[in-house]
Amino acid sequence: MSDLILRNDTTEGVTRLVMNSDRNLNALSDAMLAELSRQLDEISNDNKVKVVILAGAGRVFCAGHDLKEMTAKRTAADGGRAGFLDLFQRCSQVMQKITTLPQPVIAEVHNIATAAGCQLVATCDLAVCAEGTRFGVNGVNIGLFCSTPMVALTRNIPRKQAFELLTTGEFLSADQALSMGLINRVVAQENLEQETMALAQKIAAKQSSAVKIGKEAFYKQLEMPLSDAYDYTGQVITENMMLQETEAAIDAFIHRKK
Repeated sequence: MSDLILRNDTTEGVTRLVMNSDRNLNALSDAMLAELSRQLDEISNDNKVKVVILAGAGRVFCAGHDLKEMTAKRTAADGGRAGFLDLFQRCSQVMQKITTLPQPVIAEVHNIATAAGCQLVATCDLAVCAEGTRFGVNGVNIGLFCSTPMVALTRNIPRKQAFELLTTGEFLSADQALSMGLINRVVAQENLEQETMALAQKIAAKQSSAVKIGKEAFYKQLEMPLSDAYDYTGQVITENMMLQETEAAIDAFIHRKK
């Protein structure tokens, strides 16, 4: 079993995944992507897991891809082209696994989230960060436009702010990230884990079948025209109403029962 990601499951149905590679600032290396993908696949089929927290051990949350590992791919006969394409495709697949995971995923962010690390925050369903955290898609500073991180970023914040970040390489402060909608809340560093867990537990206490149905519908309807979105969600909420546990919960609410 790899120790690149540490997993802890609580009795309330919250699973905490901690990227554990401080030596390279929790970079999304080939090994880290493979382990993150494996963990997500395992969780997707685990009905005991209701909410996932994704955090980083050590100095930062995640500093993006491992540039040394990427540079080593240039020794291939094609100069690294196939290796780079494979890397970015695998990274994109992991990001999409987070979005399609039945359970909500909360990013627990501290200090730095840059490039693909910022992409990871933008991809998660929710995000809580510590005061002083900085966010950037600053690949342009080394001649590499953050094209793949741009996909998640532009689905979180307004386009002009996103384009400015992508073209200047400047960082967002925690408060700026909050005001733009990249994250949900900013908390004191010493309370980060506790506050993130409290949010996860609040969601985990809800009916998990309803949350899973809702998460899938949330992302699907975003890409639809208004009329199609209403047609689709009308079907979804009808299916939700047909669940036995929903019927029981509504009945309990009406009759003021637990």
